[in-house]
Amino acid sequence: MSTQKLATPEQLIIIGNGMVGHHLVEQLVDNGALERYQVTVFGEERHRAYDRVHLSEYFSGRDADSLALCEADYYATSGVELRTSEAVIEIDRNSQEVVTEQGRYPYDRLVLATGSFPFVPPIPGNDRDGCLVYRTLDDLDAIQAAAENATTGVVVGGGLLGLEAANALRGLNLDTAVVEFASRLMPMQVDNEGGELLREKIAALGVQVLTERATQRIEDGEATSRHRMVFQDDKVLETDLIVFSAGIRPRDQLARDCGLEIGERGGVVVDNQCLTSDPAILAIGEVALWNQSIFGLVAPGYQMAKAAFSTLTGGDTQFGGADMSTKLKLLGVDVGSIGDAHGNQNPGARMFRYLDPIKQEYRKLVVSSDGKKLLGAMLVGNNSVYDTLLQYYANGIELPDEPASLILPQSSGAAPTLGPGALPETASICSCHNVTKGDICATIDAGAVDLGGVKAATKASTGCGGCTALLKSVVDHELEARGVEVDKSICEHFTHTRQELYDIVRVEGIKTFSELIAKHGNQDTHCLGCDICKPAVASILASCFNEPITDAAHIPLQDTNDTFMANMQKNGTYSVVPRVAGGEITPDKLIVLGEVAKKYSLYSKVTGGQRIDLFGARLEDLPDIWGELIAAGFETGHAYGKSLRTVKSCVGSTWCRYGVQDSVGMAIQLENRYKGLRSPHKIKFGVSGCTRECAEAQSKDIGIIATENGWNLYVCGNGGMRPRHAELFATDLDDEQLYRTIDRFLMFYVRTADRLQRTSVWRENLDGGLEYLKEVILEDSLGINDELERQMQSVVDTYQCEWADAINDPEKLKRFRSFVNDDRPDPSIIMTSERGQLRPA
Repeated sequence: MSTQKLATPEQLIIIGNGMVGHHLVEQLVDNGALERYQVTVFGEERHRAYDRVHLSEYFSGRDADSLALCEADYYATSGVELRTSEAVIEIDRNSQEVVTEQGRYPYDRLVLATGSFPFVPPIPGNDRDGCLVYRTLDDLDAIQAAAENATTGVVVGGGLLGLEAANALRGLNLDTAVVEFASRLMPMQVDNEGGELLREKIAALGVQVLTERATQRIEDGEATSRHRMVFQDDKVLETDLIVFSAGIRPRDQLARDCGLEIGERGGVVVDNQCLTSDPAILAIGEVALWNQSIFGLVAPGYQMAKAAFSTLTGGDTQFGGADMSTKLKLLGVDVGSIGDAHGNQNPGARMFRYLDPIKQEYRKLVVSSDGKKLLGAMLVGNNSVYDTLLQYYANGIELPDEPASLILPQSSGAAPTLGPGALPETASICSCHNVTKGDICATIDAGAVDLGGVKAATKASTGCGGCTALLKSVVDHELEARGVEVDKSICEHFTHTRQELYDIVRVEGIKTFSELIAKHGNQDTHCLGCDICKPAVASILASCFNEPITDAAHIPLQDTNDTFMANMQKNGTYSVVPRVAGGEITPDKLIVLGEVAKKYSLYSKVTGGQRIDLFGARLEDLPDIWGELIAAGFETGHAYGKSLRTVKSCVGSTWCRYGVQDSVGMAIQLENRYKGLRSPHKIKFGVSGCTRECAEAQSKDIGIIATENGWNLYVCGNGGMRPRHAELFATDLDDEQLYRTIDRFLMFYVRTADRLQRTSVWRENLDGGLEYLKEVILEDSLGINDELERQMQSVVDTYQCEWADAINDPEKLKRFRSFVNDDRPDPSIIMTSERGQLRPA
């Protein structure tokens, strides 16, 4: 493409400084186009471009700067003029000028990146005070201000944006309701079965869901509520705050006023080059109508920005549409939609459905009539198979003989995930930046020799980050296929993997970081290491020798949480999390927790791991708090460490009429056995007393489910951002068999996993997968089981509570003060009261 320097640069104006407009600027800057164009960007908001995808995080502590897509001086240092708080009010095509209240600006080429605006239904009363929209940071400021004097809030619209807005209101501690005109939530993404399950899961979170509700008017509320919403059946709903999030409409008024071609239902008509009916004007993002479609996701907008850049610089890249498949987490609920998820675009298509009403998961496949191709998919409650299904769909990969195996639980014999070698060259790896496997291969062939080089050349995984793991596996695979040795060093200071360092430490009996780096590091003996190798080595030393992390030899290696044996919170205070093994606690201990919380003004919260967290502890108070807790019989819960966190249990056969084993007793035994075990990442257990699975054991690293004959053991599951079902590993084990099997499994994981690698990811990266793991652990194929059991028994025998050790050591107590030269508490910590407890102001 041509980006030659001209004597007089052309004037390029971009109207709109959202994510898509900013991406176009990045294309221009990164590819030398500023030699050809003098670029001016107009943004009507006072903020520079920010991340709208994560807008709701504004309510959980992020600010405009942290959401910004670039540094404050990016535009100026790049040679681009950014004019914020200056809205364009007219486009004069005759004189080729844009008009603002501040003046007139000439252009040679003009790009419309004005995005969209929230649709507000034409309901009488929709303009009342406290009736707001959810679109910009200023909108969120208005919602936050209105919420200060509100107790209830309603979102009008049950689609993607509506549920995101509902999550925001819920985060502002409002009793929240969602009102949707259609018969189900997210009608564009899910069917009736999926919608009903989504309703159940969201309602379980305390959000009221009202579907098939058409609001007729909004009027004054009675009693203490500000508004009353009256529906088509004369039913009413009273609330203090209303947020409209009922879809979007393209912001095409400027284009309409200047005579550009507009679609019948709105949007500026563009061709494959993103050119409008005026060849001097382009349109990209949500304002652009391509082939009768408006694309409301950021990835298609980025592709349009690249096509527009190509058009502006004489290239041949065109926009050819975009896949609208989406993977979301709304109000903590996974929702995934791929291709023709409803199956109404492909006559003759066949469908497979899987519904688990206990775990509340719904999966649907839409396949071709011959069962060979995936045409669409729908997921509610668990997106763990989304990436695999997307590759089948996007690349036309032939389905396995039993397509249903792709959506059945893995313990039922599911098909294996697609490895990087099975993906075709056209496979999309990063949808945000439209990077294919072929692009990655070409980058490697052009000289990139590591992951960083590929990311720098392609920008893959620098958008939403969802493709990071897939990108790494593809890069490693392609490098190895070309005979390039993949550097798996833990960091620049060691030419060893974590597993190799573990073996070195154990074989040579090395007990300090300084000795390890002196003997096996790349740097001289004075090197202090880095934030990667120091915590990793600290974890290895703790796993091997089980010495207190607060000992002098370990202190330089620890992060803040381990140093103070507490999780730092966002306002500089700390959490106190005593162990409550199996979730069982006596009334006396409950009273102690209440008394300590009251004495030190701590916020109290019962967690999903069946223990009680106390938040807001000042650094200097931690020793006194723990002194009282330990005197009452509590121990550290290791919430701050990469170690065993909790063993969740149901009440089991002791109380439940369905229980077949004592799940609480087993949970307590397991938690007391493995407490303190330091590992590559955190570990969570679950023990259910019957197959009803109330403890959700199959979402844990270690899951145990009772049977009439003993215990079934599941391994390598997890919840979180990338949920994964645990897999059935062994059946009908008695207590001793169960302990020995878990001993071996955990120690093999500690030995061989990479740093910060959950058991689920470790399992996915094991050559041979689950069958190999069974051979090692159950059949002793490596002949190491006795050694693994001895190692675990050593950890069990040498356990000591780290807080009990610390409060009896005057030297260790010296670190617990806010300032090294002053004993006074940190004056910057300010709290406010809410619902009878203190929280950060």
